[in-house]
Amino acid sequence: MTTAWLVLAVGDERQHGGNDGYDDDPSQHYSWDSTVPNHAELKVSDVIALWDKKQLLGLGVISEIETGSEVKTLYFCPECKKADFKRRKRLKPACLCNKCGARFEEPGRKTKTVTTYRSRHGEVWMDGRGLLTGAELRALCDSPRSQLSMRPARWEKLRDALLALEGLDFDDLDIDDETEGEPDGDAVRKPIAGGHRMTSVRTRQGQPAFRKQLLKDHGEVCAFTGPTPAAALQAAHLYSFAESGEHRDWGGLLMRADVHTLFDRGQITISPDTGLIEVAPGLHPYPAYAALHGQAPAVALRPEHEAWLAAHWRSHAAAR
Repeated sequence: MTTAWLVLAVGDERQHGGNDGYDDDPSQHYSWDSTVPNHAELKVSDVIALWDKKQLLGLGVISEIETGSEVKTLYFCPECKKADFKRRKRLKPACLCNKCGARFEEPGRKTKTVTTYRSRHGEVWMDGRGLLTGAELRALCDSPRSQLSMRPARWEKLRDALLALEGLDFDDLDIDDETEGEPDGDAVRKPIAGGHRMTSVRTRQGQPAFRKQLLKDHGEVCAFTGPTPAAALQAAHLYSFAESGEHRDWGGLLMRADVHTLFDRGQITISPDTGLIEVAPGLHPYPAYAALHGQAPAVALRPEHEAWLAAHWRSHAAAR
């Protein structure tokens, strides 16, 4: 029986236990840590359905779970010492404790070493934005009244709810339902041999704050293609973060996920001579990318951006 998980993804506002939030890309990966209930229950091959409290965003199959370790700052109510409080945007005091009802401007804080987790589920992903409402999703959970950010559900119920939607193409979400009886002819799909593994990785501390700053600087705009929903934008470093481990001022731009990948590979660059976008010849058969060649960036660049982009262009010059 396939296990499904309904997990909450609300961008930079997603927090648990008063921490500083998580870095998510709903169609590719989801992050959490050992302070979250059910943190160790998700497994490779489980279905993961992401929602934003109001609607379904999409669902995929977990192909890998990366684990790591990180020192996090945790915040708590100064009265009852519990981490269950809400930050209010308009009312004062700014914080309201859900446990004891205390109101306070600044929460208490402490640091704690936690185990971090990140699911990889982009290989099998179906965009489901708006297909099911928040109320419909809650009803599919094992405990419909649960308030947890990671809630177990039954894949069969979720599948049937989606199949009931007229016109839904469900073929891309290739999940072994393990149903009884013989499937009908064309429905049989021979499984592809493979496997999955648990891995340990270094986590990028400060990445959510880095992305939040870029959104503040540039808005919901891909530096190469223009206006893009925030959920599809990634915080791209213009230098090798793996080597430096530092989030440098003006050292990043927001990029659409596919553009970010091609930028990292040097197939999309910005010429230091013209200041215009250069697209590698191998991408010219693809109209969406070919159209970018010779265009100006979609955001205003500072001298620091230009210096990093020039170094990036030079580092990939031999491959052009």
